[in-house]
Amino acid sequence: MQGSIIKLKTRRDFLQCFARTAAATALSRESLLWSQPIETLRPVRAWVTCGTKRFTGFEAPRWQRAEASASLDIRIDPASRRQTVLGFGAAFTAAACYLFNQLPAQGRQELIGEFFGLDGLRLSVARTCIGSSDYSKNVYSYDDTPEPDPELKHFSVEHDRAYILPSLRTARELNPELFLFASPWSPPGWMKVGGSMLGGSMRKAYFAAYAQYFVRFLQAYAAEGVKIDAVTIQNEPDTDQDGRMPACLWGQEYETAFIKTFLGPALEHASLDTKIWILDHNYDLWGRALDELSVPGLNNYVDGVAWHAYMGSADAMTRVHEAFPDKNAYWTEGGPDYTSPDYTTDWSTWSHTFTGVLRNWGRCLVGWNLALDEQGKPNVGPFSCGGVVTIDSRTQRITRSGQYWAFAHYSKAIRRNARVLASHGQPAGVEHVALENPDGSRVLVITNRGEARAVDCGLDSSTLQIQMPRDSVVTLVW
Repeated sequence: MQGSIIKLKTRRDFLQCFARTAAATALSRESLLWSQPIETLRPVRAWVTCGTKRFTGFEAPRWQRAEASASLDIRIDPASRRQTVLGFGAAFTAAACYLFNQLPAQGRQELIGEFFGLDGLRLSVARTCIGSSDYSKNVYSYDDTPEPDPELKHFSVEHDRAYILPSLRTARELNPELFLFASPWSPPGWMKVGGSMLGGSMRKAYFAAYAQYFVRFLQAYAAEGVKIDAVTIQNEPDTDQDGRMPACLWGQEYETAFIKTFLGPALEHASLDTKIWILDHNYDLWGRALDELSVPGLNNYVDGVAWHAYMGSADAMTRVHEAFPDKNAYWTEGGPDYTSPDYTTDWSTWSHTFTGVLRNWGRCLVGWNLALDEQGKPNVGPFSCGGVVTIDSRTQRITRSGQYWAFAHYSKAIRRNARVLASHGQPAGVEHVALENPDGSRVLVITNRGEARAVDCGLDSSTLQIQMPRDSVVTLVW
């Protein structure tokens, strides 16, 4: 022991020796850290949908220390943080609510619980309709009179008390944080050119009455225990659907004037904090959104833009975000086709869509009808859509769509106010999106629309390899 003692003659000797010792200790600790199995630091849970598996848990891959020369397919960049997530959901159309009402009470509770409960999909955003959409048993508004009624003396939401409002209340009981937004397919017919809810266009003379129509709707629903958090002015305002269903044309100058001069002030005067979303139509109308948001006096009333994916591409949302970064993007409609042979198995197609929305600043993903029957009904319109689930009208058997299983990979793992993180890499046939939940947990959803392959993922100095089966969606949480 005596021979190992170092004699320090000066303060400089002491400091040099201390520095060498500290460096050696740090190196030793670093070596120890690198030798630790990283999965003990960040355990990973994993679920897959592919083949016969539906959001099935499997043994998670383990994080490993990255080799200096590692080649990665996906690299997560937690330092680059983007929008927060509002949530996931679908629409309580009159058709969906009617079908819920046809189920026995216990079955109805179980199905809505499967959508919105903690043990189910955990959906947290939903759409409802202001009057009838095409997915209704009949065409109706809240003020159906043969003559104009600008004072709204005949306004009533009585129609919705039978099965729409009860369904919405049940969902909010299951998830008190449920965010509800509402869209009209048509104003009352007497407000329109032609006098019908089927097609046609809005008449400017009734802007003031229509603003009060919105206010009355919001107040009536609140009195029924159903607060509406946001509204759009018109579902798909750039088409009248050839007069075959409830629809209404709104020129962008009309939508702009209505919000700026009538609806925005009316909501303020009524002390309603309801958000206003413009457009509610396809990606290819992104230029219209830019023009409307550029109008002086409109911007302060508008929270964001509602988008559909039937035409155009998701990068339209990024174009608008870059011009107006303070405005939010919401994906508000998209549903499966019940006649398609892959209705129950197109999960990777829907996950591809969902990933594109989140990677282009979308804050929510909201499908179309929560439920329809085996013929895509009830329906007063010309289109053949399917529900997130199908409820057989004869047997009441429930069939879950591929969209349902795609939702599971997002809504079960991603919490409200999760932050989208940048993730880089373009492996062939593979899409990905990464997020961080408010509790610090992280989520990576990977979609493989091609053949089976391995995907190497990197985060900081760590990597993991995930085997992606053919046509699969995988969610990793750690």
